[in-house]
Amino acid sequence: MGRGKIEIKRIENANSRQVTFSKRRAGLLKKAHELSVLCDAEVAVIVFSKSGKLFEFSSSGMKKTLSRYGNYQSSSDSKAENLQEEDCKEVDLLKDEISKLQKKHLQLQGKGLNILSFKELQNLEQQLYHALISVRERKERLLAIQLEESRLKEQRAELENETLRRQVQELRSFLPSFTHYVPSYIKCFAIDPKNAVLNHGFFDDSNCSLQKTNSDTTLQLGLPGEAHNRRKKEGDRESPSSDSVTTNTTRGTADRISLA
Repeated sequence: MGRGKIEIKRIENANSRQVTFSKRRAGLLKKAHELSVLCDAEVAVIVFSKSGKLFEFSSSGMKKTLSRYGNYQSSSDSKAENLQEEDCKEVDLLKDEISKLQKKHLQLQGKGLNILSFKELQNLEQQLYHALISVRERKERLLAIQLEESRLKEQRAELENETLRRQVQELRSFLPSFTHYVPSYIKCFAIDPKNAVLNHGFFDDSNCSLQKTNSDTTLQLGLPGEAHNRRKKEGDRESPSSDSVTTNTTRGTADRISLA
C-alpha cells in the first residue's frame, strides 16, 4: 500500500514532532549527499532544531561553501547595482530624447521659436519646405488614383449600358414586328335600329356594325323579340315625333308592368 498524504502544518504532539524531525532530517541529509555525488555539485545543508542543536552537511567543506556563497552574494549585489545604474542612465537618455522631440514638435507647429537663432530658423524653414513638398506629392498621387478609379468606373458603366442595349436589340429581333395600327380605344356610336339584327337576345357579329347615324336611342323595355317587332311596326308607319314615341313607349311599358 502507498503512503498516505498528510497535511503540511505544525504537529501539535511533541513526541510525534520529534520523531518526524529526526526522520526527515536524516532523509534530507541523505538526499543532499546523493545530489553531490550523482551530479558533482557542491552542496551544503545547515539545520537547527527547536532546541538549538546544529546539524550540517557539506560536500566540500562548510567554510569554503559559505565563503563562496558570500562572494557570490557580493558580486550579485554589485551586478544588480551596476544594472540599476545602467538602467538609470538609459532612462535619463530616453527622457532627454523625449524632451528634444517634444521641443522640435512644438517648433514645427510654430511655437517656442524665440530661443532659436537665425541659422536654426533657416534649417527649420527648409525642413518645413521639404515636408510641404512631400505632402503635395502624396496628395497628387492620391488625386491621380481617385481620377483613375472614377475613369474605370465610367468605362465599366458604359460597357454595361452597351451590353444592355445589345440585349434589348437582340430581344427585339426575336419578337414579331406589328405593321398594322392597333388603336388604344374603341369608338362607340349609336346603333341604327333598322340595320341592327336582334334575335332572341343575341347579336349576329357578321351583321353588326357601328355607324354614326341619327337613330332612336330611347330606352326600350320588355323582351328582345317584342322590342324588335314593335320597332318594325313603328318603322312601317310614319315616324312620330320624339315626344309621342317616348309617351307611347312609356305607356306600353306601364301596360306590360301592370300585366305582369
